[in-house]
Amino acid sequence: MAKAERAAVFDVDGTLVDTNHLHVVTWWEAFRQAGHDVPMHAVHRAVGLASTDLVAHLLGEDRDTDQDAAISAAHKALYGQYFDRLPALPEAGALLRRLHRDGWAVVLATSAGGAELSALRRAIDADEAITATASADDVEEGKPAPEPVEHALELAGVPAERAVFVGDTVWDMRAGSRAGVRCVGVLCGGIPRTDLEKAGADAVYADPAHLLSSLRDSPLA
Repeated sequence: MAKAERAAVFDVDGTLVDTNHLHVVTWWEAFRQAGHDVPMHAVHRAVGLASTDLVAHLLGEDRDTDQDAAISAAHKALYGQYFDRLPALPEAGALLRRLHRDGWAVVLATSAGGAELSALRRAIDADEAITATASADDVEEGKPAPEPVEHALELAGVPAERAVFVGDTVWDMRAGSRAGVRCVGVLCGGIPRTDLEKAGADAVYADPAHLLSSLRDSPLA
């Protein structure tokens, strides 16, 4: 197959699969079990950060860091209960298949790995369209650092100026902007349009279905 000239890099949670609120509830419960009362709206704003960064962001630098691993493990176990029924967002798989047909290298850039990533891919059900996956296991620093997006571009063999990154959080938009790619935001993760635009989104759509129906006039045209 000819090498793709351009890359469409996708965040997964909240962008292609409707998992953000499951993450909110399971992080909230993990914090509660460890004796921390963290409001759900604060957890929601932090979703999209790598686990250790999320804990640090919500509990602060002066927390007892000895608890970090246990809190992350509790979240992982609680969230794992949903692996067999994670819901893809409308037309997520169709969007990836369409871009693949149009000659884009489709790369997933996600903080998920292992069984969680497998469950997300099953939900999307478009493996034939996915060129590569850049997971948390592959990088030193998660979003909002540019490394996950840069790694995705390396896997695609495409320079930043010929790539677009699609995500649902401010961390995604910051990571994409820092990596020098055009950023597209989606609202289905629950983050407001103005926040995504302030963080670097060139365009914002409701969800994958809206992006698919608007492809002609989008940065992915």
